[in-house]
Amino acid sequence: MKLNVESLRLPALAASVTFAAAAAFASAPALAQSVGEPQWTKFCTKLNDSEVCTVQFAIVSENGRLVTSVNLLESKGKTNRRIFQVAVPSGRYIPPGVSVRVDGGQESKLPYNLCLPDRCLAEVQLSDGLVNALKGGGELTLTSTNFRAQKNPVKVTLKGFTASYDGPPLKRDEMESRNKQLEEELKKKAQETADKLKKAQEDAKKAATAGN
Repeated sequence: MKLNVESLRLPALAASVTFAAAAAFASAPALAQSVGEPQWTKFCTKLNDSEVCTVQFAIVSENGRLVTSVNLLESKGKTNRRIFQVAVPSGRYIPPGVSVRVDGGQESKLPYNLCLPDRCLAEVQLSDGLVNALKGGGELTLTSTNFRAQKNPVKVTLKGFTASYDGPPLKRDEMESRNKQLEEELKKKAQETADKLKKAQEDAKKAATAGN
């Protein structure tokens, strides 16, 4: 399936800046749904006399760092705009952009619009055709290129996308509950990593002492 995104390039960097606050809103609660099995999730909020909703799939590492996230941002009200956004870690090689492929179809390129200290954002206008392509697909492959010129493909399931996109957003108490769960699980992972490191250091000391 060919995603015709080249013709949907955003006209200016201002479009990315307009959604900076919305992206920040989306990133924090989305981490909670990334613990364990990632899933598509929908959030909505009021922003500058507009209602902004994002349907997101986020993958984070055990220490909470971004691996890849996909955001379908839609603003209605004072600002009316629809954006398809992919976020990848910083340290990317800019010219290739982010390639997007649904199932075994042809790749399309998303240009980078903005790089922040912890992530780079690639964006295009969100069209009905793009939404329908995602609804009809089974897997989305997103490939960025790091500063060593190595390609980093990440696969995102499209299972649950349609239900999330067409369904109601999470309520605030559900978001808060997920964030609390995330915080607890990340603390647990951090402690497990620290315990493993401490044990490895102790074993190394014992081995060195035995060798003497």
